[in-house]
Order: sequence, then C-alpha cells, then structure tokens
Amino acid sequence: MQDDARIANIAWIAMPDHLHWLFSLHAGTLPEAVALLKGRSARAIGTRYGGAAPFWQAGYFDHALRHDEAVQRHARYLVENPLRAGLVSSPWEYPHWWCGWDPFA
Repeated sequence: MQDDARIANIAWIAMPDHLHWLFSLHAGTLPEAVALLKGRSARAIGTRYGGAAPFWQAGYFDHALRHDEAVQRHARYLVENPLRAGLVSSPWEYPHWWCGWDPFA
C-alpha cells in the first residue's frame, strides 16, 4: 500500500497471532487502509500456501498518536513485543519486524 502513496510505513511487527502496524495515513480512511492490508496479504498468503480460509479476524484495534506522543517510543514498543512475549532474548533475534530507523538508537 505504500507503493500507492496512501500510507507511509513507520514500523511493523508480525507476531504469531497478531500484527502491529505503525503508519502515517496520507489518503483514504483507516478502515480502507486496514481492508487493503487484510485483503492483499490474505490473497498473497492463500496463493503461496493454498487455501481460502479466512486469515484475519473481523475488526481491529487502533490507536491514533497525538502530537505529544513519541513515534520512536511506539516503534520501540512494537519491535520489543517478541521479547515481552518470551519468544526471544533480544529483539534483534526476531526476524519478522521492520522499522524505518533503528528504534533502539
């Protein structure tokens, strides 16, 4: 979706049972962005691994960052999820995350 300029990715992490996605919305609405993410990823996963069962649960939880909230702090919180969940001993060991900068710098 970033390729069509609707959003700018800031950070994301794919956990075993959920996804955290931090982005800036430039066009459209939040429900449209989430629907695009769910639709495109479900089709890609279905194509790669087969099957047509629903991949995503209905709905989502959102939190809009206000001007006084630090984007870097939220990005760090996202990528530290596997550490808090006991999946790794360092966030760098977990391969399924991305951030536009080093969130620990």
